[in-house]
Amino acid sequence: MQLERLLQKHGFGTRKGCRGLIRHERVAVNGQICDDPFAEIDTDGLVFTVDGVDWPYAEFACLMLHKPAGYECSRKPMHHPSVLTLLPIQLRERDVQPIGRLDEDTTGLLLITDDGQLNHMLSSAKRKVPKVYLATTKHPVDQDQIDQLLAGVLLNDELEPVAAAGAEMVGENLLRLTLTGGKYHQVKRMVAATGNRVEALHREMVGELSLPADLNPGEWRWLAEVDLQKLGYLP
Repeated sequence: MQLERLLQKHGFGTRKGCRGLIRHERVAVNGQICDDPFAEIDTDGLVFTVDGVDWPYAEFACLMLHKPAGYECSRKPMHHPSVLTLLPIQLRERDVQPIGRLDEDTTGLLLITDDGQLNHMLSSAKRKVPKVYLATTKHPVDQDQIDQLLAGVLLNDELEPVAAAGAEMVGENLLRLTLTGGKYHQVKRMVAATGNRVEALHREMVGELSLPADLNPGEWRWLAEVDLQKLGYLP
């Protein structure tokens, strides 16, 4: 792939702008400065550098983010900053978007991509991809609430009960809930249906992929091949 096209694909601006970066010797390929915008570059295992920052070649941008509270999962937020503002502008220019949505006050594992196939796979109700949440509740959690969640609770505006794929008490006011659906405010509504209330909500896991302990709120990283495998995605 021509170097100027490669940079444009990765969100570094127009073809003209990318040519300027290259001709001003601000771009290195595998550690070597390249000032030819039309150089043909082998993308297999490629790491290129712009202004001293390394970028892996990625046909699609597949990312995980530790979402903090106070951000909306939208490219056009209404009341709070978009979670996408936590990413470098080059990734935003690739038109990435969150896979599903976490509420503004919900924290934890958020996946972001420009890969439509991955987005569809993880969002599809037919796939029943499990998502694990840790909910802090207003009132103590008891076994009756757990039993209700596992058996199914009736939500407002729903005709059929909705059941959790897993539910366990992990503290007096702490509940771990596994869902395979993605209804609006589902965790909060399900807990409310048992007579309790969610005070704080954190997503720990999607599929078999857990939020890394060393990924701090507001930080992001590329999904590695092993991460995609844990999501059941083998493109």
